[in-house]
Amino acid sequence: MTQRADLAHLMDRLAVDALLTGYAAAVDDGEWADYLALFTPDGRADYRGAGGIEGPVAEVARWLAETMRLFPVRQHLIVNRRIDIEAPDGYRGDGARARADYLNPMRLETPEGGTDGPGTRSTTPNFVSGGRYAFTLSRTADGWRIRTVTVHEKWRGAGMLLAGE
Repeated sequence: MTQRADLAHLMDRLAVDALLTGYAAAVDDGEWADYLALFTPDGRADYRGAGGIEGPVAEVARWLAETMRLFPVRQHLIVNRRIDIEAPDGYRGDGARARADYLNPMRLETPEGGTDGPGTRSTTPNFVSGGRYAFTLSRTADGWRIRTVTVHEKWRGAGMLLAGE
């Protein structure tokens, strides 16, 4: 590859990495318009591996918006990202695949004065899951977008004990 091709490949990898981070932030913040904007118009999401639904991204976003209301505190940590960008004949491709592990602590809605003390809203996770996301991505006129995301939950548990509890 030439330096120009290497630079283009690096820029694509950074753009895809930013897309994966945007995915986690949109879900955690409940920004469903931002979530939808991350996908191609024909995008699909499959959450069946974590007990959810599969379908067109708009349908899944409505389901997520309703489901995530149960967990006002959530934080997806997406790690161990593996990004493979098509490079036919060493040139820039328009497709990519990404695989990333996740850790997802969430907190159910609790009344004031929860486990974090009187007058405070409890933020100690009481539901944690981990697994892997599989993404297929396409380069569009607006940049990289998610074509599909599939969740493969590997484990889940109720609660985490923190120091001092």
